[in-house]
Parts: sequence; structure tokens; C-alpha cells
Amino acid sequence: MTDEWLSLSDAAKLLGVHPSTVRLWSDKGALPVHKTQGGHRRYKRSEILLWAESNSKSREEALEPEGMMNEVVKNVRMQISEGRLQEESWYQKLDEDARTQYRMSARSLFQGLMTYIATNGQEAATEAYAIGYEYASRARRYNLSYVDAAKAFLFFRDVLVESVIKVYGEANVPTKHATEMYTKIHTFTDDILISLLETYRKLENANH
Repeated sequence: MTDEWLSLSDAAKLLGVHPSTVRLWSDKGALPVHKTQGGHRRYKRSEILLWAESNSKSREEALEPEGMMNEVVKNVRMQISEGRLQEESWYQKLDEDARTQYRMSARSLFQGLMTYIATNGQEAATEAYAIGYEYASRARRYNLSYVDAAKAFLFFRDVLVESVIKVYGEANVPTKHATEMYTKIHTFTDDILISLLETYRKLENANH
């Protein structure tokens, strides 16, 4: 059935982009969207396909940052799998289950950053708090100190920044755009680190 209703994530899969990008296009009025009574975005498959066909050029332009971010993700995965994690003192204290959880945490950090960039920082505070909370509660669960919790987060933050620098450098992105991206990453990740430390302290106090 070509005219079925799609959720935001389904529309993103159909277009081959991140859900944040679909949300941004919808809010700008660039993509045909319908709202349910509950305020959820819904899309008609036929309208999405027609839009994709007629907007292929502008879509390619809009996807440039997305494509670059996909390269960044690949680079992050490669760096994490190259054994750099094994050298980290905090990582050596974890069992296999905890290590898997931490490897996955790079994904939540990255998706949070994508949302932050796509929404021009509108959801930054909520996103940063949520990711900080996730890192703090995981550290507590696996008996890491707040210093190790911060070290774990900074490890993933640094890998992410290094990957952005590498990908942007190879793509010859103008210095102005690259600098803007670095500033956004640091602003966002600094907020996460503050949230992590505040949350860790609250969780520690709650258990005393």
C-alpha cells in the first residue's frame, strides 16, 4: 500500500537520513507533514516519495552535513575498535557486560550531538542532562568513582572531536564552518560533563 502513514523514524528510514533531519525539515515546512491530535508527526508514504523525487538536488545539499556526520560515526567506531579502550584504566575495571554498555554509550553521545546540531541547540539542555544522567548512573552501577565516570565520558568526547577534525580536514571544510562545529561540540559536551558530575553527586547522596 503506497499511501500508508509513516512515523517520523519510518520517514527517516525511507529517505535515508537521521530522524533529527526529518524533524528539522518538517518544522521548517520543507517536508509535507501531518500532526495527530496528540501532536505526533505523521507522513504519507506517497507524499514522501514524491517530495524525495522532486527535491533530490536540494535534498543532496541538505544532506551534506549528514553525510559528513556518517563518516564521523564510522571513524569513531574504528577508533574504539582499535584497542584504545583497552588502555584506559577505568575500562580495565569493568566486566564484559559493562564494557559493552560503555561501547554503546558512544552512540547516545553522538545521537545527542546530532539532535543538538539539527535543532540549533533548542533541545540542548534536556539532551545534555539526559546523556549526563546516563553516564553518571552507569558509572554508579558499575562502581566507578566520579573521576573514572568523567574520564570515561572524556574518552568518548575526545574520540568524537578527533574524528570530526579528521573528517572535516579530509573534506576541506572551510575553517569558519569547522570552527563553528568544534565550538558546538565543546559547548554541548561541557554541559553533559556538568550534568554527569551533578547527577553522580545526587545519586551518591541518595545512597548515604
